[in-house]
Amino acid sequence: MKCRQLIAGGIFVFTIFRFLIIKRLLKMSRYRPPSPPKSAYITQEGAQALLAELKYLWKEKRPAVTETVREAAAQGDRSENAEYIYGKKQLREIDRRVRYLEKRLEVCTVVDRFPSDQERVFFGAWVTLEDEAGNLKEYRIVGPDELDHHSSYISIDSPVARALLKKQEGDEVVIRLAGGEKTYIIDAVEYRQVVA
Repeated sequence: MKCRQLIAGGIFVFTIFRFLIIKRLLKMSRYRPPSPPKSAYITQEGAQALLAELKYLWKEKRPAVTETVREAAAQGDRSENAEYIYGKKQLREIDRRVRYLEKRLEVCTVVDRFPSDQERVFFGAWVTLEDEAGNLKEYRIVGPDELDHHSSYISIDSPVARALLKKQEGDEVVIRLAGGEKTYIIDAVEYRQVVA
């Protein structure tokens, strides 16, 4: 009788121990949920900028770095040659960026025309917002690949742009952000070409 109780108790403890190990392993796993997909829209100016970056990386930067690596490799021992190691790392980064740009340009849809209803906010619109204190801010709704150089550009995937879409001048917009809600009034909506 006692033997059966000991065996049953041991099995119970082993089962709990196994459960705790599996639970800990699941917490430590490298799985991360996939990031939300980026919108596949880009303005004509954005597409030209990505093409210019691709051309610069492939035609100018990569050949220069390749020549630097070739010169560093000619010096002999590559295992302790910092220039060689750094140059190879640069080449990998350039190749990674080139692959990304090529794939992104394949899937992006270039929006080169303005919408027929220019009273409402759509992709490519310049929107002027007025906050409760009367301060004005101007934003342009663009694709996620165009945000690098312009602080006034917002991604179409952002909460601000999502709240603005299909609204028109004079509408009140409540934008929910991590810090709370903010209320704005749309002061102006316009579509204009950007001269590069």
